Amino acid sequence: MNDFGRDLELRRLIDRQAIHDVVLRYCRGIDRMDLDAVRACYHPDATDEHGSFIGTVDQYLAWIGRLLPRYTSTMHLTGNHLVEFRDDTPDLARSETYGTAFHRSADPAPSGNLITGFRYIDDFARREGVWRIARRVAVTEWVRVDDAAGQWPVPEGMRTGRRDRTDAVYAPFPAGPAGAFDPSGPPDPR
Repeated sequence: MNDFGRDLELRRLIDRQAIHDVVLRYCRGIDRMDLDAVRACYHPDATDEHGSFIGTVDQYLAWIGRLLPRYTSTMHLTGNHLVEFRDDTPDLARSETYGTAFHRSADPAPSGNLITGFRYIDDFARREGVWRIARRVAVTEWVRVDDAAGQWPVPEGMRTGRRDRTDAVYAPFPAGPAGAFDPSGPPDPR
């Protein structure tokens, strides 16, 4: 392989990781109800087809802004992730991400306590050096009711996930020398 081939292969590895990071930041944004983080995953002119919703990114954010508070928690787990680049340009790619999403609600109704298998089919564009979603199609593969009666409460005193920017993932890095570790971790903001 010549230097050009190696450079292109390295560039594609870096691009794949950048695209994968966008998908992961999207999941974090949804699960933490951080709509600014979700917005940052899309180009301003992006579209999203998500179940019963089809529209612009702004319309999508308004839709999920009404939908997400129905749940006490959501958790999106991603698995298979394949990125394919368009041959005629280095700035367009399609990613397919398999995932499972858990939805919990205080309401025992099946619509509030479900698990879905999905795929995100994302058309990505790199603009001004940044990869973001230009078009998303969320494909539902299956849905299963998660019986609320079978859910076990989180034991008292355990840190739990927060659905806002007080979640532990948003805590500042600890001060001190690189590599210093405080096993007590950041204080719980509750």
